[in-house]
Amino acid sequence: MRSGVEAPVAGAEAVAAPAGRAAIEARALSHAYGELVALDRLDLAVAEHEVVGLVGPSGCGKTTLLELIAGLAEPSGGEVLVEGSRAPRARLGSCAYMPQRDLLLPWLSALDNASLALRNRGARRASARAAVAPLFARFGLAGFESKRPRELSGGMRQRVAFLRTLLAGKPVLLLDEPFAALDAITRAEMQEWLAAALASEARTVVLVSHDVEEALYLADRVLVLSARPGRVVAEVRAPSPRLAPRLEAVTAPGFIAARERALAALAGGRDGRPAR
Repeated sequence: MRSGVEAPVAGAEAVAAPAGRAAIEARALSHAYGELVALDRLDLAVAEHEVVGLVGPSGCGKTTLLELIAGLAEPSGGEVLVEGSRAPRARLGSCAYMPQRDLLLPWLSALDNASLALRNRGARRASARAAVAPLFARFGLAGFESKRPRELSGGMRQRVAFLRTLLAGKPVLLLDEPFAALDAITRAEMQEWLAAALASEARTVVLVSHDVEEALYLADRVLVLSARPGRVVAEVRAPSPRLAPRLEAVTAPGFIAARERALAALAGGRDGRPAR
């Protein structure tokens, strides 16, 4: 998934995807809640099977952007396309949205929670469970199939939620700070796990994070948004190739340099002006 060299694009308001078909496109995208403008003429392109991270100050419209991509809301201005379609129902049909909270149903087992994606697609309970059960070992959940959410650790709950998201079978994954509620140690472990999971799954991913290091570690490139109204003010490409384990990756000189550029762009864009 990694491509290109680390290269911030200061002041960028139109961000093109790498060569290849664009799975997500936003053109002069704007959205307002009454008089409050969340996004202002934002341009964005995400290539098929690319992982793009979004960082920016609180309230800059990151979650709003995910909702617009997913077809959960319609923009006040401009347009957004997913897999070439503008229609909200088609966008929703192409996107699997994983919010900050795992939203597991407390009365269901881990296996049944993960199976919900297949049940929603019409599978019977027995066949859905049979299809999902072999994946629990791959996702580090072997032996916990019958456990209720309250019996799982935070990291395990997030793995079940992510497995459910993948099983929805959608080509686009929208991840809204999936590890925000975890402690620092568990969060680092989950970042390493998710990096491996994304490397093995051919999906287009947009990941929202407040953590620049997390975004750079998981994504192919990171887009920095300005303070509200949100616009893209910089692009920072993640170092290539992706290193493992995580500690080796985040302490590499190229990664540290990319992180500093992203942080500088974030600081410069807090007042809504492009980073210098």
